[in-house]
Amino acid sequence: MDLITLLKALLLGIVEGLTEFLPVSSTAHLVLLGGAIGFDDPSGTFKVMIQLGAILAIVVVYLKKILETVTGLPTKPEARRFALAIGLAFLPAAAAGVLLGDVVERIFLDGQASPEAVRIIAATLIIGGYVMLAVERFRPPPTDMSVDDIPIWKSVAIGAFQALALVPGVSRSGATIVGAMLLRVERRAAAEFSFFLAMPTMLGAFSYSVVRHHDKLDFSQVQAIGVGFIAAFVAGLFVVRMFLGIVSRFGFAPFAFYRIGLGVLLLGLYGFA
Repeated sequence: MDLITLLKALLLGIVEGLTEFLPVSSTAHLVLLGGAIGFDDPSGTFKVMIQLGAILAIVVVYLKKILETVTGLPTKPEARRFALAIGLAFLPAAAAGVLLGDVVERIFLDGQASPEAVRIIAATLIIGGYVMLAVERFRPPPTDMSVDDIPIWKSVAIGAFQALALVPGVSRSGATIVGAMLLRVERRAAAEFSFFLAMPTMLGAFSYSVVRHHDKLDFSQVQAIGVGFIAAFVAGLFVVRMFLGIVSRFGFAPFAFYRIGLGVLLLGLYGFA
């Protein structure tokens, strides 16, 4: 495999790891960047496999909490409650993915994104950015200060917000965090809940994609997949810790302004109509 292809795989893996857990839409970035650099992934195998790297990163970061929850299931009510909250929060996005996944893939992910798809992505980036700024400014005072404080019903409601991220540009973490903050979850706790919810959501999306497209999976680019996987894992490890520090200090405004700027740039490049 040539060096240029491996460098493209490295770049896409880094972008996947950096954007998967930030409220900026990893899918939008992969669609746009993959088209811009001409990365050949006709079967979608590469994009499916590098998600595992991002999943592994979040598991490593929160391994202690995961082990405490799993080992505490037989004896600790709080462990069962937390596991139930995450499991129920996962269901709305899972249902939306099964019902609408094919439609979204045809519009945004089959081949290179069309100008119309890019304009939709740009619009959702901009709208999402302004929504984040509004929620930062006018959000109700938080009542749930950690992920363990979030009631079951709020977890399900947050999961419903996550389902909006089926459209590239909305952002899975962005929708989850905004929904949580509107429901009076403290911003850092909202970000951490988004991370925990990412584990079953991303693993479920990966598994569903493999089952649905198993006949199209192509592992001939095993070197590129390996490079992308490792890059996504390392970038994911870095960004999770960095993100929580930024959120604690500056809130979500930096990510909102980035979304708006990127959306305006895309509209400038692809036109407004």
